[in-house]
Amino acid sequence: MDDNNEITINLLLLGKTQCGKSSLGNSLLGSYEFESRIFPQSVTKECRLRRMRIPEFARRSGKELGLRLQVLDTPGIPHSSLNQDEVKKGVRKALSEHFPEGLHMALLGLRADIPHCEEDNQHTVKLTEDLLGPNWMYFTAVVLTHAETLEDMRMTEEKFISLAPKSLSTLLERVHGRCIFSEQTHGTSQAERKVLVNQILHFVRQNSYQSLQPI
Repeated sequence: MDDNNEITINLLLLGKTQCGKSSLGNSLLGSYEFESRIFPQSVTKECRLRRMRIPEFARRSGKELGLRLQVLDTPGIPHSSLNQDEVKKGVRKALSEHFPEGLHMALLGLRADIPHCEEDNQHTVKLTEDLLGPNWMYFTAVVLTHAETLEDMRMTEEKFISLAPKSLSTLLERVHGRCIFSEQTHGTSQAERKVLVNQILHFVRQNSYQSLQPI
């Protein structure tokens, strides 16, 4: 936490190609700065950092407190033009350049609208472990994207979690239940964005605003 009445939170977006992580970043920022579209090839080819500030986000000691979000988007894996080592090298370099003070939370994007199989998620989970080290599970939250499809399935978030296959339920246990549902929409209202940011801040507060130094 900063001393100048402003909190800076560093967030890392990870996930498979077309999982919706760039769209998630746009929802957090309230903008369209990260390219996000359906395309035959991987859209994100390099790490990109975007920042935004939410003034008067909260109060501390009777004073207004601003929030500065720093969001790092990354290429997905498997990638159509980069191998896993290239993705890992690029993310590690970007973390060192942009977050020298450390990372507050990695957001691991998984789609809620497709079945989950162990093989589908293991590459992303392995990447997260390799980048963040043995304490990765304390600084990682699962974000289930495309959550608007739950309405079509006539299913609540609680019901979805209760029916999750073993691979997903085990992952949620490893990250201590940190889970967020995020809808893929063309625009996120200020109220919806604040709910999303508050969910992430809740996890950051659980860590007492500590940051993790990637390995």
